[in-house]
Parts: sequence; C-alpha cells; structure tokens
Amino acid sequence: MTSTETGAGRPHVVIVGGGFGGLRAAVSLADADVDVTIIDKRNHHVFQPLLYQVATAGLAVSDIAMPLRAVLRRSKNVRVLLGEVEDIDTDTCRVQLYDGSHVEFDYLVVAAGARTRYPRGEEAQYVFGLKTLEDARAIRQRVLTCMEMAESEPDAAQRRALSTFVVVGGGPTGVEMAGALRELAMTNAGMGRGHLSEGDVRVVLVERGDRVLSSFDPPLSESAQRQLEALGVEVETATDLAFEGPGRVAVGGESLRVGAIVWAAGVEPVSLAEKVGPLASDGRVEVAEDCSLPHAPRVFAIGDIAHCTPEGHSEPLPGLAPVAMQQGEHVARQIRRTIAGKDREAFSYNDRGTMATIGRSRAVAQRGKMRLTGTLAWFAWLVVHLVTLVGFRNRMAVFLNWAWHYFTFRQGHRILLPSATQLDRPALDPAPDSAPEPEARRAS
Repeated sequence: MTSTETGAGRPHVVIVGGGFGGLRAAVSLADADVDVTIIDKRNHHVFQPLLYQVATAGLAVSDIAMPLRAVLRRSKNVRVLLGEVEDIDTDTCRVQLYDGSHVEFDYLVVAAGARTRYPRGEEAQYVFGLKTLEDARAIRQRVLTCMEMAESEPDAAQRRALSTFVVVGGGPTGVEMAGALRELAMTNAGMGRGHLSEGDVRVVLVERGDRVLSSFDPPLSESAQRQLEALGVEVETATDLAFEGPGRVAVGGESLRVGAIVWAAGVEPVSLAEKVGPLASDGRVEVAEDCSLPHAPRVFAIGDIAHCTPEGHSEPLPGLAPVAMQQGEHVARQIRRTIAGKDREAFSYNDRGTMATIGRSRAVAQRGKMRLTGTLAWFAWLVVHLVTLVGFRNRMAVFLNWAWHYFTFRQGHRILLPSATQLDRPALDPAPDSAPEPEARRAS
C-alpha cells in the first residue's frame, strides 16, 4: 500500500510528530502553496508540561490533549495520517511506515520527540516514566491505589510503605511532580476516615547533582528546595538511588519500601533518530544552522530529537517546548524561502525564560536578569501555561480546574476505573525482621 501527496504538482511537506514543533510547523504552513501531511502514532497533541497534573489528579486527560484534526481543521492543505514511522530514506525521499505503506516527500520535518531515559536492566520495571498520557494515567492509578490501600491498612509499617513515593530527578519535571504528589497525598489523607494520616505520607525527591533545578541560577535552586521542604518534600541531593527489589530502594543510606517510583531523570531521543542522520554524543540528530541535515538539506530535524547549537550559544539547546515551537516556525519559513528561490536563514533562539512550579503559590522563574519566586512566580507560571495551551476549550477547562483546586483544596479527578480486584497494586518486599521500618521523617 502506498500513500502519496495529493497536490497538483505542489511540493509535499511531510511532518513526523504532532508535538509542539511538528504542530507549529504545520500551522505555519497552513496558507502556503504546499501540501502538508503530518504523521503521528497518536491522533492527538499533548501539552506535556501539564502531564504531571494529570498524574496527580489535578486535571483530566481531555484537559491537556486535543485531536490533531481538530487543531488543524481550518488548514485546507494539511492532512493528518495516523501511523508510526519505521524508517526514513533521505536518498529516495520516502518515509516508511510500520504498516508497510510509505509516504513520499519533497521536504521532511522530523519532530518525533524524545522518550524517558529509564534505568538499565530489569530495574526499569519498577519505575514509572512521565512522557505520555498513558504514563500519567498509570501514575495516577498507582498513587490513588496506594492511598486507598493505606486507608484500610492497620499495620503501621505497611501503611508507611504504601504512602511513600520517590521521584528521581531534580529537573523541572521532577520538582513539579514531587510538589504535586505531596499536595495530592496530603489532600487525600485529610479527606479519609481510615488509618492514613498526613504524617504517614512521605515524598522523597532524589537528585544526583548537588542542587535541584541545575539549569536555574543557584539562588533560585536554593529557593525551590526551601519551598519543596516547606511543603513537606524530602530533598536528597548529591545522592544516587539503588534498587533493592520490588518496592524497595536505598536512598542516602536508608532502605525504603515505596508505593511508587516516578522516573524524571532525563529523556533520550526516540529510536527513529538513528534512521535520520549522524548523531551527536547525546544521541540527538546533528543539524546545520538552519535546522536541516548537513547531508540532506530538504530534511529538517527539530525539537527534542535535534542537536542544535545556534550561533552565540556554547551548549546545544535544551529539549523545551519553546525551543521546539520556534524551530517549527523557523523551518516552515525556510521551506517557503527555498520554494521562492531565496537563501535560507540560520536559526536564532529567543530565550523567553524558564519556570517551574512547586505547589500552591510556590514557583520559581527567570528571564534575562529577572528572577521571581513564590506567589508572583506561580501566577506568572499559570498565565504562561494557559496562553500556550492548545484550544480554547482546554484553556477554560484548565482554568476552572485550577480555580476549583485553589479555593477548595481539592483535586477533582481521583477516580479509579478498575474494580478493587483489578487495581495496580504495588509489589512490596516484606519488611526486614531484624529492624522495624524507620519512622517517616518530618521536613522542617
């Protein structure tokens, strides 16, 4: 089976990936004299910065996801193809799909994104990633299941194990996840009438480096750690995590039985990167100054999959949504310029700052020389994410959910779908007979 472009001799632009970069490229080409096919293995766009709120019952899946066809419904020259790319042949200008079909292109934009960099070996089975909607739902199911089990668990050691959660990685995702987990657990414990109390709930954030949010200025990293600890999160820096068995890890010399481990210790390019072109040391695709491949100028790589170091930057750009969106606009403009016979431009990144939220009225943000912490940074974070979110309906839903949570101190999506006999219950190693489970430490 063959899938080809539908235009009458017009250039065919194929975009692989419907994330921030791919979607922005498609929208930017909506009125161009080209035919555009966007290929994704899922039929929806996900606002990944808010995945952790789905994982912690703050938002519903539909609040941060929108069908690609709905987003592009007014773009008459853009079609959406549900499929997964198996291989890319830059010589024959052909994209091969896993179902055996192929799509021919005149220009190709690879925006396939990244995946969670899991620990190696069988230890990976003990952790949850946070990169897709499926990941977020799995974390929510596990955490809520642990809370329900702890409510009815009379044994103190077992109850503490069920209500202990470890987040690995002190970047923005890990910090946001740890803060939200702590707030969810505290709220859930406060609503119950069983054995679980707020003091049983323990959230531990493990960071191998010497500080959390290492991409931020040191004073903001210190502020973020103080805000986390004020919320009740235990922050362990310059520390490695060691797996000791199902539901058991060692952190900072302490052996912990845990209900769930969330792995936020970095991402890596998807396997498709190896089929695109030469790779940099970090596994990402090396691109030229205009984001095209040096050996194939009509093929572009953008977003998390691209190793891009613009002029004036000493390090490659990080895998952030603003980077991908700006690159998406840039490559769309370069395709237009190439078709018009004009010279291409080098990509220039406009850094609009970075931010991370920690919890209710807790956040840090920096842009240029501006530094914000606490409530002001939190409001800035809210505004930026609402504006960036795709779809008016999603913006309204998220705003109303946030307002409800702010004024009622309740998360509204604590629904467990399976029956009690089908829940994803954690596998916990038995407590050692030689020593009792240590009491949960209280964060100062």
